[in-house]
Amino acid sequence: MITAHMPLAFLMNMTPMELFKYGGPIMWPILLTSLLSLTVVIERIIFIIRENAQRDQAAIEQMLEKVESRDIEGAMEIGRKTKDFVARILVYALSHREHSLANAFVRASNQELNRYKQGLTILDTVITASLLLGLLGTVTGMMETFGALGAGGDIAANAARVMAGVGEALIAVMTGLAITIITLVPFNYLNARMEEARHEVEDASNSLEIIINKQESAVRS
Repeated sequence: MITAHMPLAFLMNMTPMELFKYGGPIMWPILLTSLLSLTVVIERIIFIIRENAQRDQAAIEQMLEKVESRDIEGAMEIGRKTKDFVARILVYALSHREHSLANAFVRASNQELNRYKQGLTILDTVITASLLLGLLGTVTGMMETFGALGAGGDIAANAARVMAGVGEALIAVMTGLAITIITLVPFNYLNARMEEARHEVEDASNSLEIIINKQESAVRS
């Protein structure tokens, strides 16, 4: 059991395994949320690195130049040779331009941007769940404390139960808050990266739409 010196310095005197042990049963679901968060963050970092390496702004500019010179097939050929996700959207839109350019943009951009959204719902859930689990651990720890305070019998044994309850409450809420704060950083970064990708798609689609509208206006006039 945790002894009377714990309220002031229990964190400094305990190993991670001891913290996990004295945090109570609630530490198991908290551990699960931390592992889930770590897995998603690693996968998303690998995804972002890979996507950044495949960006090809020069190819996008060349595609727009080809469209402006009315060489649609040439623009699509350039787009098919690159792995840039914006280029893929432009290729899809150009290949369906006869039906509805706007709808083709929406469909293709949604498919690509959904790849950036993957894992965000899980991280959002981890942020909320780990905090609530920490608070739940605080409640169960305080229940143990109040149970010890209301019990009769040996004073030393009751004091040890009180310290154990306080320790469980503090460890659980500290761990839950730590996971929440640590997960919040990559969650916000990934959200910002998704918005950046959305703006890149909008810029490219607007540029293509302006070029095609100018060409259609010239034909009508």
